[in-house]
Amino acid sequence: QVQLVESGGGLVQPGGSLRLSCEASEFTLDYYAIAWFRQAPGKEREGVSCIESSDGSTDYADSVKGRFTISRDKTKNTVYLQMSSLKPEDTAVYYCAADLICNAGLKADFGSWGQGTQVTVSS
Repeated sequence: QVQLVESGGGLVQPGGSLRLSCEASEFTLDYYAIAWFRQAPGKEREGVSCIESSDGSTDYADSVKGRFTISRDKTKNTVYLQMSSLKPEDTAVYYCAADLICNAGLKADFGSWGQGTQVTVSS
């Protein structure tokens, strides 16, 4: 399994921005599809975005399209989730996950997961 570590979460006001990072110390993330998921209290885990390893193509949940951007920095072995125009309903624990490919519908059947980072959007 790939060991993943998320960072960058925190408290932000509605309309604000945060950038989450997903790193792996012993694996090259460029070889994997990397996805971001989130889980709010009392709700199921929800797919947010995914980036393929083969061609860098991306996918987003409808709820975040136009506000979130997923990207890779190969030199830093890091995948980012840039979140803008944040809303209270974006509050959740955000997880990154790795597998061979992204899947249709951003389903949570990825093989490796990080521990998560809390994002709270509140005034």
